[in-house]
Amino acid sequence: MEFLRQRIEASVLAISRPPGSADFLRPAGDPGLFGPDSAAWQVHGDFTAMLIGGVGALMLQMLHPLALAGVWDHSNFQADMLGRLRRTAQFIAGTTFGGRDDAQRLIARVRQIHLGVSGHASDGRHYAASDPELLSWVHCAEVSCFLRAYVRYRNPGFPASEQDRYYDEIATVALALGARDVPRSGAAMDAYLQSMRPQLRCDERTRKTLELVMQAPAPNALALPWTRLMMHAGVDLLPPAAKQMLDIAPLSPRRAWLLQRSVWLAARPIRWAVRNGSVHLARRRLGLPARDGD
Repeated sequence: MEFLRQRIEASVLAISRPPGSADFLRPAGDPGLFGPDSAAWQVHGDFTAMLIGGVGALMLQMLHPLALAGVWDHSNFQADMLGRLRRTAQFIAGTTFGGRDDAQRLIARVRQIHLGVSGHASDGRHYAASDPELLSWVHCAEVSCFLRAYVRYRNPGFPASEQDRYYDEIATVALALGARDVPRSGAAMDAYLQSMRPQLRCDERTRKTLELVMQAPAPNALALPWTRLMMHAGVDLLPPAAKQMLDIAPLSPRRAWLLQRSVWLAARPIRWAVRNGSVHLARRRLGLPARDGD
């Protein structure tokens, strides 16, 4: 059983904590940007929910023509989708669970990368990754999907007050990256996403992104069925209007229940196996015991 646990954990860490991540064990006693009692630590502490949320976030982000252009023109996303998910995981884990200096280093590095990402979308509009409005869109699409996945697949009883606290906490990272007017409550986030609908489009490259997601590679052959399930769950996480734009038929109540049940079952061995994830190491850095369910 220990061999199996190590194999599962190694596969998870290959995605969630790639080389170059923060040193989560040092400096001792450093709570980082949020600390262990934060809503951000709760929401970002479950690998399965974060992966599902990350897939949903990617698809939602790509419905914005300028965000789509930036990814297609300045990354190897088409050839290495797992690489993009790893880089996102590295940033989220480092800014959430790393010490303060590591978190600020990661934010500064991403800000520098953004300065080199600019061009023109297919409709001729200029885009820049450092544009505050575009940064706000990327942030809101991301964290709204993270929270939605956490509530659906990890903690359905997560109170609305804690959801508001999560949005308020995590806005500090978006603002540090250069975003502005970032929603800091559930109601504000819902209003923002609704206001952005007229700016969203689905074109050939957006549909190609969906195809790449549904055919995503796995860390190894044994993980392929699990990976496919997570991709399906991530796409199903999209808001109804986004699904309609992508021609994704809504699931029947029975199929939705089966998907949710399948994810709950598939997450159990992951939660059993992973003992050295970012949240576990961060708790050790603070001298805290592991929590049940972590």
